[in-house]
Amino acid sequence: AWGNNSSGQTNVPANLTNAIAIAAGLAHSLALRNDGTVIGWGSNTAGQTNPPPGLDRVMAVSAGGNYCLAQRDDWTVTGWGDNTFGQASIPDFGFPWYVISAGSNHSLTIDDFGGVYGWGDNSQGQTDIPLSLGYAQQVAAGGSHSLALDWDGYVTAWGNNLSGQTS
Repeated sequence: AWGNNSSGQTNVPANLTNAIAIAAGLAHSLALRNDGTVIGWGSNTAGQTNPPPGLDRVMAVSAGGNYCLAQRDDWTVTGWGDNTFGQASIPDFGFPWYVISAGSNHSLTIDDFGGVYGWGDNSQGQTDIPLSLGYAQQVAAGGSHSLALDWDGYVTAWGNNLSGQTS
Protein backbone atom coordinates (compact mmCIF):
# COMPACT_ATOMS: atom_id res chain seq x y z
CA ALA A 1 0.00 0.00 0.00
CA TRP A 2 1.18 3.56 -0.67
CA GLY A 3 0.03 7.17 -0.54
CA ASN A 4 -1.12 9.28 2.38
CA ASN A 5 -0.45 7.37 5.58
CA SER A 6 -1.63 9.98 8.10
CA SER A 7 -3.76 7.38 9.92
CA GLY A 8 -1.76 4.23 9.24
CA GLN A 9 -3.98 3.23 6.32
CA THR A 10 -0.99 2.06 4.26
CA ASN A 11 0.60 0.08 7.11
CA VAL A 12 -0.59 -3.36 6.03
CA PRO A 13 -0.68 -5.62 9.12
CA ALA A 14 2.27 -8.03 9.22
CA ASN A 15 -0.05 -10.94 10.08
CA LEU A 16 -2.27 -10.38 7.05
CA THR A 17 -2.15 -13.47 4.85
CA ASN A 18 -4.46 -15.15 2.35
CA ALA A 19 -6.19 -11.91 1.27
CA ILE A 20 -8.58 -12.31 -1.68
CA ALA A 21 -10.09 -8.80 -1.82
CA ILE A 22 -9.22 -5.32 -0.57
CA ALA A 23 -10.99 -1.99 -0.12
CA ALA A 24 -9.79 1.54 0.66
CA GLY A 25 -11.86 4.06 2.61
CA LEU A 26 -11.20 7.69 3.49
CA ALA A 27 -8.34 6.91 5.88
CA HIS A 28 -8.73 3.18 6.51
CA SER A 29 -8.28 -0.08 4.63
CA LEU A 30 -9.90 -3.51 4.65
CA ALA A 31 -8.85 -6.95 3.54
CA LEU A 32 -11.07 -9.97 3.01
CA ARG A 33 -9.29 -13.23 3.78
CA ASN A 34 -9.97 -16.54 2.06
CA ASP A 35 -11.54 -17.88 5.26
CA GLY A 36 -14.33 -15.25 5.00
CA THR A 37 -13.04 -12.97 7.76
CA VAL A 38 -12.29 -9.25 7.48
CA ILE A 39 -9.31 -7.30 8.83
CA GLY A 40 -9.23 -3.50 9.04
CA TRP A 41 -6.48 -0.97 9.75
CA GLY A 42 -5.90 2.77 9.69
CA SER A 43 -8.22 5.44 11.13
CA ASN A 44 -10.76 4.04 13.55
CA THR A 45 -12.57 7.25 14.54
CA ALA A 46 -15.99 5.62 14.05
CA GLY A 47 -15.09 1.96 14.60
CA GLN A 48 -14.63 1.39 10.86
CA THR A 49 -11.58 -0.87 11.29
CA ASN A 50 -13.33 -3.12 13.82
CA PRO A 51 -15.66 -5.52 11.99
CA PRO A 52 -18.60 -6.59 14.18
CA PRO A 53 -18.11 -9.71 16.31
CA GLY A 54 -19.22 -12.86 14.53
CA LEU A 55 -18.81 -11.40 11.03
CA ASP A 56 -17.78 -14.42 8.97
CA ARG A 57 -18.52 -16.09 5.64
CA VAL A 58 -17.87 -12.73 3.93
CA MET A 59 -17.46 -12.77 0.15
CA ALA A 60 -17.21 -9.02 -0.64
CA VAL A 61 -16.16 -5.83 1.17
CA SER A 62 -16.44 -2.13 0.43
CA ALA A 63 -14.92 0.75 2.44
CA GLY A 64 -16.61 4.15 2.51
CA GLY A 65 -15.80 7.48 4.12
CA ASN A 66 -15.66 6.27 7.73
CA TYR A 67 -17.78 3.13 7.42
CA CYS A 68 -17.69 -0.29 5.80
CA LEU A 69 -19.99 -2.83 4.15
CA ALA A 70 -19.52 -6.59 4.00
CA GLN A 71 -21.58 -9.07 2.00
CA ARG A 72 -21.86 -12.60 3.36
CA ASP A 73 -22.27 -15.82 1.38
CA ASP A 74 -26.02 -15.85 2.15
CA TRP A 75 -26.26 -12.45 0.32
CA THR A 76 -26.94 -10.51 3.54
CA VAL A 77 -25.04 -7.26 4.07
CA THR A 78 -23.59 -5.89 7.31
CA GLY A 79 -22.51 -2.29 7.84
CA TRP A 80 -20.42 -0.74 10.61
CA GLY A 81 -18.66 2.51 11.47
CA ASP A 82 -20.03 6.04 10.93
CA ASN A 83 -23.78 6.01 10.40
CA THR A 84 -24.49 9.77 10.47
CA PHE A 85 -26.53 9.61 7.26
CA GLY A 86 -27.77 6.04 7.65
CA GLN A 87 -25.17 4.83 5.17
CA ALA A 88 -24.15 1.87 7.39
CA SER A 89 -27.74 0.93 8.30
CA ILE A 90 -28.78 -1.82 5.97
CA PRO A 91 -32.30 -1.33 4.58
CA ASP A 92 -34.51 -4.35 3.98
CA PHE A 93 -35.39 -4.13 0.32
CA GLY A 94 -36.91 -7.62 0.51
CA PHE A 95 -34.51 -9.33 -1.90
CA PRO A 96 -30.88 -10.45 -2.04
CA TRP A 97 -28.19 -8.00 -3.11
CA TYR A 98 -25.50 -8.97 -5.58
CA VAL A 99 -23.17 -5.97 -5.59
CA ILE A 100 -22.36 -3.45 -2.84
CA SER A 101 -20.50 -0.14 -2.96
CA ALA A 102 -19.73 2.23 -0.08
CA GLY A 103 -19.17 5.89 -0.94
CA SER A 104 -18.24 8.83 1.21
CA ASN A 105 -21.60 8.92 3.01
CA HIS A 106 -23.93 6.89 0.80
CA SER A 107 -24.20 3.28 -0.32
CA LEU A 108 -25.40 1.51 -3.46
CA THR A 109 -26.50 -2.03 -4.27
CA ILE A 110 -27.80 -4.06 -7.19
CA ASP A 111 -30.57 -6.64 -6.96
CA ASP A 112 -30.69 -9.92 -8.89
CA PHE A 113 -32.57 -8.24 -11.78
CA GLY A 114 -30.04 -5.41 -12.22
CA GLY A 115 -32.04 -2.80 -10.31
CA VAL A 116 -29.97 -0.21 -8.44
CA TYR A 117 -30.83 1.07 -4.95
CA GLY A 118 -29.17 3.70 -2.80
CA TRP A 119 -29.36 4.96 0.78
CA GLY A 120 -27.55 7.37 3.08
CA ASP A 121 -26.64 10.98 2.28
CA ASN A 122 -28.63 12.30 -0.67
CA SER A 123 -27.72 15.99 -0.40
CA GLN A 124 -26.40 15.99 -4.00
CA GLY A 125 -28.91 13.53 -5.47
CA GLN A 126 -26.38 10.68 -5.26
CA THR A 127 -29.04 8.15 -4.19
CA ASP A 128 -31.70 9.35 -6.67
CA ILE A 129 -31.39 6.52 -9.18
CA PRO A 130 -32.10 7.82 -12.72
CA LEU A 131 -35.22 6.33 -14.29
CA SER A 132 -33.30 5.94 -17.55
CA LEU A 133 -30.79 3.53 -15.99
CA GLY A 134 -30.92 0.08 -17.58
CA TYR A 135 -30.13 -3.19 -15.87
CA ALA A 136 -26.88 -2.65 -13.98
CA GLN A 137 -24.01 -5.06 -13.53
CA GLN A 138 -21.73 -2.76 -11.48
CA VAL A 139 -22.12 0.32 -9.28
CA ALA A 140 -19.63 2.71 -7.71
CA ALA A 141 -20.50 5.16 -4.93
CA GLY A 142 -18.17 8.17 -4.88
CA GLY A 143 -17.82 11.23 -2.70
CA SER A 144 -21.19 12.75 -3.61
CA HIS A 145 -21.89 11.11 -6.96
CA SER A 146 -22.72 7.62 -8.19
CA LEU A 147 -21.99 5.51 -11.26
CA ALA A 148 -23.60 2.43 -12.78
CA LEU A 149 -22.47 0.21 -15.64
CA ASP A 150 -25.33 -1.50 -17.46
CA TRP A 151 -25.23 -4.82 -19.32
CA ASP A 152 -25.01 -3.02 -22.68
CA GLY A 153 -21.74 -1.36 -21.64
CA TYR A 154 -23.15 2.11 -20.96
CA VAL A 155 -22.18 4.13 -17.91
CA THR A 156 -24.74 6.32 -16.16
CA ALA A 157 -23.63 8.94 -13.63
CA TRP A 158 -25.66 11.08 -11.24
CA GLY A 159 -25.24 13.31 -8.19
CA ASN A 160 -22.79 16.19 -7.72
CA ASN A 161 -21.19 17.37 -10.96
CA LEU A 162 -19.23 20.33 -9.57
CA SER A 163 -15.97 18.93 -10.98
CA GLY A 164 -17.45 17.15 -13.98
CA GLN A 165 -17.66 13.77 -12.24
CA THR A 166 -21.07 12.95 -13.76
CA SER A 167 -20.35 14.36 -17.23
